[in-house]
Amino acid sequence: MKKLRRDSAILLGLSVLLISLSYIFFRYAYRVADQFPFSQEIILAFVGAIITILITAVLLNKQTEVEVRKEGIIKYLELKSQIYMDLLDHLERIMQKGRAEPSDVLRLKFLNHKIAVIASPEVLLSFEEFIRSFTGAVDDPNLSEEEKDKLMRDLSKLTIAIRKDLVGHLDEQTEFSHAAIASQIRRNADILEDFD
Repeated sequence: MKKLRRDSAILLGLSVLLISLSYIFFRYAYRVADQFPFSQEIILAFVGAIITILITAVLLNKQTEVEVRKEGIIKYLELKSQIYMDLLDHLERIMQKGRAEPSDVLRLKFLNHKIAVIASPEVLLSFEEFIRSFTGAVDDPNLSEEEKDKLMRDLSKLTIAIRKDLVGHLDEQTEFSHAAIASQIRRNADILEDFD
């Protein structure tokens, strides 16, 4: 990104220099061709062409910079989404089995490190709360209903934080507040918990 900005600054500087030198040259040529109106028209056409080329170059350079930035943001968002979905899928598999095997724990440790790279601070805090509940509950066959509910509440908090991290900016453009969306996610989870 810095290279692109540096290249833009160099291009801008060269453009200013070229415009200045072109102005001096064409001003001189225009005065020399003062007695030949046709020559003056050709010189004016060259000036117009050079100005058009310079403006086009600057606009294309800016457009390239915007496209590169946009592609970077899209790839980063795709990476975040993939890691979050991998985490949720992995947690689902462990919870379905009712126990965590050593390979499951190792995978969870690596997912933790991936999350540390891409997650917002809110997701990191929610993930900590969840793994504290999760590690104490996953291998306990005598887990009480209250402990299961706490685990699912912590999972709901994590889901809310992930949603805010991924699509929070889009949620802000809707008529629903973040609190209303979070409340709806919790209600949906509670309904499914009562269904058990």
